[in-house]
Amino acid sequence: MKRIIIDYKKLTPEILTLLSEKYPDGYGDNDIIEFKNMHNDTIEAVRVETEDTIYLVKVSSKLHQTIVDYDLDDDDREIDENTAEEPDFVEGEG
Repeated sequence: MKRIIIDYKKLTPEILTLLSEKYPDGYGDNDIIEFKNMHNDTIEAVRVETEDTIYLVKVSSKLHQTIVDYDLDDDDREIDENTAEEPDFVEGEG
């Protein structure tokens, strides 16, 4: 299984979906993994998985906003799809 550390700036829609599904109400202190990178800097991340990859998404103040914005965009897409108007039916046609 691959392990990838990723910054919020490089999140794909797939990873954003995984994050919003795993942490629908946001992530808390218990969800954050803390570790040292090769430069001995402390990194904080949250974990999400696909079938073949474990992603550690670096936690930053902008990560939460990115997830919220993605969820709002997704909700807007669903509303647009669900409220698309059907063509008017005129008697005698068809």
